[in-house]
Amino acid sequence: MNQSFFRTLTAAIALSLLVPAYAASTHAVGQVKKAFSVTSLKAKVGDTITFKNDDEFAHNVFSLSDVQSFDLGSYKKGETRVLKLSAPGTIEVECAIHPEMRMKIEVGK
Repeated sequence: MNQSFFRTLTAAIALSLLVPAYAASTHAVGQVKKAFSVTSLKAKVGDTITFKNDDEFAHNVFSLSDVQSFDLGSYKKGETRVLKLSAPGTIEVECAIHPEMRMKIEVGK
């Protein structure tokens, strides 16, 4: 192996030590008995949250938060909706059909 290869390898190793490795995570939130399976969740920008409806009736998950507003639409039992987190801060989540269903997502950098 030549000197150029070792310089490239050394530079790659040095760079990998300087750049923190972060793999996005997926968080599962269930919906059963007109409630979210968690009332609060900590996640990071780039993570995804999967909302699965395990109730006999439809849910509609949404947020009007300044951090990230969204409306996942109505979906029936057994269906899933996915949200990708795009900004840090607190997101208040609700169900448009069942106003008592509420949760908070704390999104870090």
